[in-house]
Amino acid sequence: MTERTFTLSEARALLPEVRAQIDAIVAARADLAELSYALRSGEPSRLGGKPEQKGYEARIDEAVGWFTIQGIEVKSLTPVLIDFPAYHGGRSVRLCLLEGERELTWYHRTELGFAGRRRLPGT
Repeated sequence: MTERTFTLSEARALLPEVRAQIDAIVAARADLAELSYALRSGEPSRLGGKPEQKGYEARIDEAVGWFTIQGIEVKSLTPVLIDFPAYHGGRSVRLCLLEGERELTWYHRTELGFAGRRRLPGT
């Protein structure tokens, strides 16, 4: 299977759905952390018990699966960091979006990863 690549316009067109999936991960991640702590420490939780814990994990997995189906790489869940495979200046790059960012304005060369992150020209 060939890796999908995105133009900047294609990636930006997906941002409303991307942000909705990121928001779902953030909400489920917070509830999962709180519930997991309560279960480990034996405290009662308004969030439920083991079945609800599995439900939060499933919500996160479902959101990650959505990204995978789209051809978007999930690099981290805490914080959420995603990469859109793309080309810039003839080089393989990743258009990257970090949790909390509202616009897609960063990229890095594929081989450099997050440490090589730069602003997209004109942003």
